[in-house]
Amino acid sequence: MEKYFLDKDIRTFCVTAATFPEGVSAAHQQLRSLLPSAEGSNLFGISMGAGKGDIVYKAAVEELYDGEAGKYGCEIFIIRQGIYIAAILQHWRRNELLVGETFRSLLHHPEIDEEGYCVEVYMNETDVKCMVTLK
Repeated sequence: MEKYFLDKDIRTFCVTAATFPEGVSAAHQQLRSLLPSAEGSNLFGISMGAGKGDIVYKAAVEELYDGEAGKYGCEIFIIRQGIYIAAILQHWRRNELLVGETFRSLLHHPEIDEEGYCVEVYMNETDVKCMVTLK
C-alpha cells in the first residue's frame, strides 16, 4: 500500500452494473460493445457504497472528447484529483478474488474519505491499480 496523488480530474463515461459483484463483467462487456475499439482507452472500475451494505459499480472509460458520453447515452463520472491509498495487483486475472481482498484492506486506512469511492485503474491486460480516496 502506498499513497498516490492523482494530479488531475479524469472525466469518464460509464455503464452501471445491474448487481454487484455478479453484474461487473456484464457492465464491462456492455461498455466495450459501445466503443469502436477499446485499444488505447483508459478503462476503470468505480465502486461506492449505496447504504445498507450495498455497492454500486460502474464500468468506465476516459472520455476522449467533449460529448462522447452523450453519443453513447452514458452517465458521466469524474474521478477527482487528490490523494488515494493504492496497491497494484499484477496478473490479477489469475485470482480475481484478490481485487476484493485488496480493497477491503485499503478501506481500513485511517484517512479514508467516508464520502469517497474505490477505483480500479486497468493499467494493461494483466495489471490493475486499486485506489481508494483519502481525506
